[in-house]
Amino acid sequence: MNRRDLLKTAGGAFMISMIPRELLAAGVDVSPLMTKLSEYMAAAGSRALPDPVVEKTKHMILDTLAAAISGSDLPPGRFAIKFARTYGGEKVSTVVASTVLCGPIEAALANGMLAHSDETDDTHPPSQSHPGCSVVPAALAVGEKRDIDGQRFMRAVALGYDIGTRFTATLGKLQYMADTHRSTHALAGTFGSAAAAGCAASLNAQQMRWLLSYTGQLASGLASWQRDTEHVEKAFDFGGMGAKNGVTAALLVEAGGTGVDDVLSGADNFFQAFAPKNDPAMVVEKLGDRYEIMRTNIKKWTTGSPIQAPLDALEILIKKHRLEPDQVKAIVVTVATNEAKIVDNREIPDICLQHMMAVMLMDKTVTFKSAHDKARMSDPATLRHRAKVKLVGDEELERFMPRRAGIVDVTLTDGRKASECVNDVRGTAENPMPRDEVIAKARDLVTPILGAATFDKLVERVFDLERLKSVRDLRPLLQRS
Repeated sequence: MNRRDLLKTAGGAFMISMIPRELLAAGVDVSPLMTKLSEYMAAAGSRALPDPVVEKTKHMILDTLAAAISGSDLPPGRFAIKFARTYGGEKVSTVVASTVLCGPIEAALANGMLAHSDETDDTHPPSQSHPGCSVVPAALAVGEKRDIDGQRFMRAVALGYDIGTRFTATLGKLQYMADTHRSTHALAGTFGSAAAAGCAASLNAQQMRWLLSYTGQLASGLASWQRDTEHVEKAFDFGGMGAKNGVTAALLVEAGGTGVDDVLSGADNFFQAFAPKNDPAMVVEKLGDRYEIMRTNIKKWTTGSPIQAPLDALEILIKKHRLEPDQVKAIVVTVATNEAKIVDNREIPDICLQHMMAVMLMDKTVTFKSAHDKARMSDPATLRHRAKVKLVGDEELERFMPRRAGIVDVTLTDGRKASECVNDVRGTAENPMPRDEVIAKARDLVTPILGAATFDKLVERVFDLERLKSVRDLRPLLQRS
């Protein structure tokens, strides 16, 4: 007799309430896929990570925190902090780059929006998602509530990257988004954040199954974010919503909420509803062997992903040929066709390819400040050099996706020509940034907000997370004084 049969009998509900959850779970009919997934998630908090994964996880935590801190001076970040301050709630979790403490759900939402206030955060091309901007805030919010140590915090973050990205890779990433009009970024963020929050809350395997059921109900997000010109809703869609959903699901289960034992199989299951393009078994493919955080890219440049390769290429050409702006007559940038559509003459500086190429040509680098200087988009000198830039979409480069290749062809005023092709952008899994470069990027983002001394202490603490007794000890290094 299973649980549902027992509930139909006289006194069945009382009998069920007396059975320990672990014994009850053993009799539940659960698919092998759900069994493997939920047991892996439940054990993640006590499972040691390989050394390279530990190092990369620290990189992603620092990079995401830096993105959130720098986002506090941008419209989405200012709005997120205002929301958290106005909404209030129990003073449990940190809202970064502010003086606000609030409930974990509100903190996760606010920090998620902060981390995707612009295009500074990480990307995971194999799943068409930005994992860090939702996963790290979710792990931090629940981690503070549960007073977890740095070791579990890292493991929760790594698990979030593993689970969220596998779900949208299984669905079909970019093609799935194009065909269904659903946002892979929001879906990956929701499942990744739920896994991270569940790990931080120390949920067992049965609870992880209920967590996934709640998460399946919360799974949402439309590709209409592409029409958001202010980046406020997009910050919610990519970061805040997923973090909020994941923390909500975890806290519901932690509080005793029960649910469907296997949302991935049986009647009206998640895969029936979302119709993945790939075998659902991909959700557990190489779990414990292939860590998705290792396939996640850190952006060297604080701009949209399609602009990364062209900036790399132009920087190489400037250094190689000692180019000065007035020497350049024309610049032709070739990227994948779909990528070109995203960054073609956009109204926001850090996702406008033509503008950012002009900035690189003039400054010989791109900083967070220069990438977000909207007033410069109307500067006559910048406009003069921007007019030299032509963007071309190429179907051949589309075949290389999710690797974002870029070709830059420069024609000089004296007739000479130079060309550079970048297949592996700096910061990608194929061309990773070492620790010192990750720290240098974070310094540019954090120091103007929190100061150099606080930044140095934050770096020291992040790269020593194994010995951090409480994740709450990060709070003084994340907030404004």
